[in-house]
Amino acid sequence: MAELLSIKEASQWASKYLEKNVTTSNISYLIQYGRVKKMGDKGSIQVVKEDLIEYYKDQKKSRQEEWKDQLGEDLNWALSFEQYKEAETTKHVHRLHPYKGKFIPQLVEYFLDKHTDKFKKEVYFKTGDIVYDPFSGSGTTMVQACELGIHAVGNDVSAFNALIGNCKVTKYNLDDVQTEINRISKELNLFLANHKTLAFEDRLLKELNIFNNKFFPVPDYKYKVKRKEIDEKSYGNEKAKEFMLTYNKLVTEYNIKLRQDKEDSFLDKWYTQHIRDEIQFVFDEIKKIKSLDTKKIVSVILSRTIRSCRATTHADLATLIEPVTTTYYCSKHGKICKPLFSIFKWWETYSKDTVKRLIEFDKLRKETFNICLTGDSRNIDIIKELDKKNPNFAKLVEKQKIKGIFSSPPYVGLIDYHEQHAYAYDLFGFERKDELEIGPLFRGQGREAKQSYIQGLSDVLNNAKKYLVEDFDIFLVANDKYNMYPTIAENAGMQIVNQYKRPVLNRTENENYAIAA
Repeated sequence: MAELLSIKEASQWASKYLEKNVTTSNISYLIQYGRVKKMGDKGSIQVVKEDLIEYYKDQKKSRQEEWKDQLGEDLNWALSFEQYKEAETTKHVHRLHPYKGKFIPQLVEYFLDKHTDKFKKEVYFKTGDIVYDPFSGSGTTMVQACELGIHAVGNDVSAFNALIGNCKVTKYNLDDVQTEINRISKELNLFLANHKTLAFEDRLLKELNIFNNKFFPVPDYKYKVKRKEIDEKSYGNEKAKEFMLTYNKLVTEYNIKLRQDKEDSFLDKWYTQHIRDEIQFVFDEIKKIKSLDTKKIVSVILSRTIRSCRATTHADLATLIEPVTTTYYCSKHGKICKPLFSIFKWWETYSKDTVKRLIEFDKLRKETFNICLTGDSRNIDIIKELDKKNPNFAKLVEKQKIKGIFSSPPYVGLIDYHEQHAYAYDLFGFERKDELEIGPLFRGQGREAKQSYIQGLSDVLNNAKKYLVEDFDIFLVANDKYNMYPTIAENAGMQIVNQYKRPVLNRTENENYAIAA
């Protein structure tokens, strides 16, 4: 007879079996997504112990040993930061806006703080020092520097990236931010009251719930799919076609316009007409905000909102394929899902989340200078550009000089950094500088692209040296599978003095290296 465990008992057993903490929430997740079969009813939910053993058996082998097989015995497992939950690696303002290719704050903190261990044998930065990030991205280095009492200069060729980074480290009048959010939410609600969109979506959700509960019961359906008792693709497509009859009827009944009249821009192509109207309405309301700082952070909230409202499937949110304006079978959630027809839900969600994160960071930040400049890090005049933003910070950099660099340069041929935020460039009217990106996806990973990458990184380091102290430290987080960094270091008159091999557990890249020069 099968041994049954309560959720609490399953949590305790799994923790001992894996030799790490497995929470009751972890067990509930396995049940919800059909990894293990649910037994019993509400109040007495149980799982079969053998199901847990089957699920966890592949995880029993040490991940550390698996990574050592790939990267070698000199793997630095401490830098995997395996012990941190996702909520900790995206703490406070680090999650103000999605961004591809960012490193976790714990990695920055490890090298910037004052601790030493068997790998980090000396302290590289102290309170009051200045750190530079020539590829600032979403501003992770600046944020962590601010927490540690270290001044930070960021730089990014993307105007929108610079906006994100600066918004994270700005000191706000939080009452003003909340007041403006409330005002815009109220106006958006009034705007929607004159449209049928919300009534349509409410009706659609009710029909979907009835349909999904009947044909995709949770968690039985996902459990059967995992065990191949159901052909997910054919069954899902069949039911998606079946529900389309209901969907088309509702679209006609409520007179919903699914596509815009033109597809000339990203905003034209990837948003339904109703969504596009709401975006423009909120944007026009943001323009009325008097405080520039408040205007910028509320703009970032809108950008985060509209990213989640693109006309695509849940599975394709990170990598867009084709616009989706109908209901569809969603392999991610194991049911029939729908596109969005209003931004209101996400606007409210992200507004609350943003204010919460700003409050959290406000308690941790130190009084430091933190500015991200917009420009080409191969030739930017840091002092000159800083002087335009904050003359006092410019004077400090000129007098004290920058202690070192902590940055994650682009990985050659991996990401088009401007294109990932195309919606924001369309809406805000920022000038795009795609042609100045180093190692973008659109240039590929061929011989010419690699040579261009080497030259670009060399130029960045050579330009940065003008502003660094004599005994500087440079840390670059990079995937160097093409062994380009020895040449880059040589071109910059530097030498690689240490490599820290670390697994990147939550990304597709298998190898990251940090170099110190």
